[in-house]
Amino acid sequence: MTDEQRPSISKNSPFLRSRPKSAKKKFKNIFARAVASNLRTLRSDRLAGTLTAQQQQSATQLQRMIQVEGLTKLYGEFVAVNELSFSVQPGEVMGLVGPNGAGKTTTLRCLSGIIPPSRGAVRVGGHDIVRDAIAAKQQLAFFTDEPRLFDYLTVWQHLNFVARIYQVPNYEQIGRELLEELEIANKRDALPGELSRGMKQKLAIACGLLHSPKVIYFDEPLTGLDPLGIRRMKDSILKRARDGAAIIISSHLLHLVEEICSRLLILKNGRKIIDGTLEEVTRKFSEQPGDANLEEIFFRATSEPSPTTPAVPPPLPHGNER
Repeated sequence: MTDEQRPSISKNSPFLRSRPKSAKKKFKNIFARAVASNLRTLRSDRLAGTLTAQQQQSATQLQRMIQVEGLTKLYGEFVAVNELSFSVQPGEVMGLVGPNGAGKTTTLRCLSGIIPPSRGAVRVGGHDIVRDAIAAKQQLAFFTDEPRLFDYLTVWQHLNFVARIYQVPNYEQIGRELLEELEIANKRDALPGELSRGMKQKLAIACGLLHSPKVIYFDEPLTGLDPLGIRRMKDSILKRARDGAAIIISSHLLHLVEEICSRLLILKNGRKIIDGTLEEVTRKFSEQPGDANLEEIFFRATSEPSPTTPAVPPPLPHGNER
């Protein structure tokens, strides 16, 4: 507000002419304080409006716990992933499927920060996986099909080590509950060399879930598990989704995807074929309602003509390259 816009009282005001000087001075002081108070209120209202907009933007980002925009990964002239964009909200389980060489594992490795994207952006919980890597990685867990363990640490020492890295308070209780849930509590003092393939996978999963990640990636999560372990793993994945985690599962087991996933992303030759709910994908590739299961839909989607070798995408504007 400029000086010209500020309200003022004229010396010739009838209200002031009829009162003594002391009253005039007192009233002017009261009037000035009222104007100042109104200005402070106006500024506060404007600030509140700004904060509200920021909060709304933050809430929108959190609604997309995983946000991928124009993800491209190049190996020389070969395009492994080409202009991939999608998002996953809290509580959603997305199935990532495609033929061999479609770019699924490369996508997950970019999403987890193991390898940097050549172009595009990946955000986890609103944090850029490249520019704000620590904050992003604190919120995620990535389970590969081959568990990576330390040969000379016991099961419990693995949990202790991970808890120290992620600064997990009271990890003992969480660790015991995870070992019970995954049915390896009786292997607490065993070394990895004493564990079966499936038990090693369970230990890796227990380590990854110890810090209660909000974003979870699975690459063939059922590898090495027996039928009971498979059932337990399905229940564990759905439990995390109900608790609000955003989950991506890459698997060739389409019955698993159909059973526990709410969304589907199909890749072929590094390109997105379709991204949507299971119902949306089914409608697109079904000739009539109910005429195809997910396996038939997968064959229809991936058999459609597409470039066998994706062309190198044109350069993006400066600042978007990695």
